[in-house]
Amino acid sequence: MKDRPTVLYDVPGPRARRRNLLWTLLFLIGLAAVIWWVVASLAAKNQLEWSKWAPFFTDARVWETYILPALKNTVIAAALAMVIALPLGALLGILRLSDHRSVRAVAGTVVEFFRAIPVLILMLFANAAYSEFTEISPDTRPLYAVVTGLVLYNASVLAEVVRAGILALPTGQTDAAKAIGMRKGQTMTYVLLPQSVTAMLPALVSQLVVIVKDTALGGAMLGFSELLASVRPMSANYGANTIACFTVVAVIFVALNFALTTFASWLERRLRRGKKSTGAVVGVEAVEDLAVPGEHPETH
Repeated sequence: MKDRPTVLYDVPGPRARRRNLLWTLLFLIGLAAVIWWVVASLAAKNQLEWSKWAPFFTDARVWETYILPALKNTVIAAALAMVIALPLGALLGILRLSDHRSVRAVAGTVVEFFRAIPVLILMLFANAAYSEFTEISPDTRPLYAVVTGLVLYNASVLAEVVRAGILALPTGQTDAAKAIGMRKGQTMTYVLLPQSVTAMLPALVSQLVVIVKDTALGGAMLGFSELLASVRPMSANYGANTIACFTVVAVIFVALNFALTTFASWLERRLRRGKKSTGAVVGVEAVEDLAVPGEHPETH
């Protein structure tokens, strides 16, 4: 008698398979009913008429006047927030691992404070502060407020991602670096951070996707001319096609985030292949350059 393969669950018998098939069919029938109800409701409200969707395919002014300028503002705000939040988050995450208690306390307080406040409130506070204490033009103030709120919140979240990624590495990495005389800063720069980047990349990309989506909060509350804010003027000028406008904007957001995650997946595969294919060996001279001056590794 052959041994049955080890599995993490009991193999379903005939009755269980029939029951699973029944539940699958019921789910598909329910899903089809929901889809039919949604389509029927949209059709009853005349939201599926070609006249409401035609401007996106036949009128270039929709794109030139509303969608493309709004998309440009969305990309600018998200890109600025990413460029600032990534290094700031990395710095805060590293400071939270400092050997000095005062440094850890200050970094931890900053991270926990801004991570606990909703990003929308940070945007509103930033907008009020810029209005009260700066001479920034009202036309560009919403962009500054959106970027500020996104940076403060996401940098605090990214700090925890960086800290967790570094702590997840085997302690032997740090011990080996100390054994050849590396300082803590050198260990972090040359050993820990490069190895933890690959492990942190999925979480980092998820947070970057959050940054792209959260730009819509600025349009809803601060009058920032981003993608979501373009729905109202488009709908007002093209026959109350609100559903069509929201659908197009949603598709653009999906495309942006898909492009971001695709690039991140490619980068992760490239980094992993690089680690597998490189057989680089650190020479004695390089070790001595990294070691503490006056201290050289002993040769046994």
